[in-house]
Amino acid sequence: MQTLQYESSWDKTISNKDRKTIEEIFLETSLPNHSLIQFTPLWQAMNHKDELLVTVLVHNFSHQVCSFISKKLRYLENNEIIAEHTFTLPSLTVPPETSMPWTFIFPVESLKSHGSLENGRLVCFNAV
Repeated sequence: MQTLQYESSWDKTISNKDRKTIEEIFLETSLPNHSLIQFTPLWQAMNHKDELLVTVLVHNFSHQVCSFISKKLRYLENNEIIAEHTFTLPSLTVPPETSMPWTFIFPVESLKSHGSLENGRLVCFNAV
């Protein structure tokens, strides 16, 4: 059974409003269609360095730990690639059958075009 878990720094700093939003979205999550790793978008923004911040719920539906070492991710809007980057995040490990919120920060040089920051989705090219 899928459980929701927060990485320790998230658990300490997340606002009650954001926690409630994440928990509501988690409860609406359905089982994947043959996908072991799935991302549910939460929100996107640009920071002061013009980096793209994409916050998602990372769902690990597999029976093994998912780590983000050399994982190539794309942020898409209307099937257009807005950003692409290979992430190595030793601090992000998602236990089996667990969902966890995370913000992926796409560096400026990874941006391919400017998006609307609406209705985007994250895609991983080498999951689990």
